Amino acid sequence: MTKAPGGSQVDEAGARTDTRVMTKHIGIVAVSGEGAALCYRTIVTEGAEILGRHAHPEVSMHTVPLSAYMRPIEADRWEEAGELLLASARKLAAIGAEILICPDNTAHQALDLVRENSPVPWLHIAEEVGAVATARGFRRLGITGTRYLMEGPVYRQKLAARGIESAIPDAEERFGINTVIFDELVNGLLTEPSREYVRRAIRGLAERGCDAVVLGCTELPLLISQEDSPIPVIDSTRTLARAALREATLGVGG
Repeated sequence: MTKAPGGSQVDEAGARTDTRVMTKHIGIVAVSGEGAALCYRTIVTEGAEILGRHAHPEVSMHTVPLSAYMRPIEADRWEEAGELLLASARKLAAIGAEILICPDNTAHQALDLVRENSPVPWLHIAEEVGAVATARGFRRLGITGTRYLMEGPVYRQKLAARGIESAIPDAEERFGINTVIFDELVNGLLTEPSREYVRRAIRGLAERGCDAVVLGCTELPLLISQEDSPIPVIDSTRTLARAALREATLGVGG
């Protein structure tokens, strides 16, 4: 069997088979628009590198408004946020999704409470970041993201399970980064003062012994690149998208 243009396969008789029948359907449970869009674009563009020109696994997305998540998150009612994730999961499973991802780091505090009740398996963003950190030999990661994420258990627990230490910016910087995310990044606003603010926070983490930094808000990779950081950057959004591609294309081309 050989690969034809567009990612189809051509068997010995010359018949084409659609790559969609050999890949798994990815469901994206979106929370904020900009991070979900980056995750989706990564799956589509990098899928072609695996499957051929213009090809990628089937992808579906569902979201409720960010405001619906923020009410329980701000009130520390994480189970309620988890029920929103499950509601999206059920809708995506009903239309055929076989793998679920949530391109929102903060919401994973809720996912950890309800994951076992999902109708379809989830990939976990912090677990995938931890796998990348282990593979690259990092021992102490700086965590940036919303204040809920930086101060919460998601990365601390997942990284500790791998023997990786973590650190977060100081209180003032956490407040500033959180403001940048919710006032600018989720609305698609990218400004140079905010870029420099996050750069300074990363430099501070490097000075405290971090050997890499996690961009732990899915919008942060839109603002910060490796060129902005004195230490290696782990892009949580693209890491999750690549994990979904890995799982969706297992066995393809084998």
